[in-house]
Amino acid sequence: MTDPLDSHLESLHLPYTRQHYTALSKVVGERSWSCIDYLENLIQGEIEERNTRSIQRRIAAARFPVIKSLENFQWSWPKTIDREKVQSLFRFGFLTGELPSNIILVGNVGLGKTHLSIALGHTACLRGHSVLFTTAVDIINTLAAAQSSGRLKQELARYLKPALLIIDELGYLPIDKQGADLLFQIISQRYERAPIVITTNR
Repeated sequence: MTDPLDSHLESLHLPYTRQHYTALSKVVGERSWSCIDYLENLIQGEIEERNTRSIQRRIAAARFPVIKSLENFQWSWPKTIDREKVQSLFRFGFLTGELPSNIILVGNVGLGKTHLSIALGHTACLRGHSVLFTTAVDIINTLAAAQSSGRLKQELARYLKPALLIIDELGYLPIDKQGADLLFQIISQRYERAPIVITTNR
């Protein structure tokens, strides 16, 4: 026989409460909890589980090729990297300030630009911001295909929607005029509205 309470909790989309209300009810007597204490613990668990699922959805939507963090970045090389300036980016003033600003990470191959951009995007996801990670070549190829099939406006929206857009490897491969024009549309439409992080060797 189906438990009516279980069915109600399922209908209300309260998975944590549904899974734990019986176990927590046994703790009430052991810890001398009031009804309010019991309810508070269920609500707190529900909030934490929802926050975890939201973070997981944002990270999946960001499409990071791998997960990187600032903690495992190798600061010892190159020795000239401005550690304080890089770490200040993780306060996200460029994202949450009155006037959004763009970040450009410039350097030769192998210096950790992609690592830092992914770490920045991943931290932004953890703090509740939507992110999209992509490469310059992927953007151009996607938009060129969309333009030829009459779907350019819809595809542009995908790059304009996230709170933070990360464009990796700009300048690693040559870009023709059409590609440059398509990329410029994204940059110009996000300008002073939502920031972009760009990594480049140029």
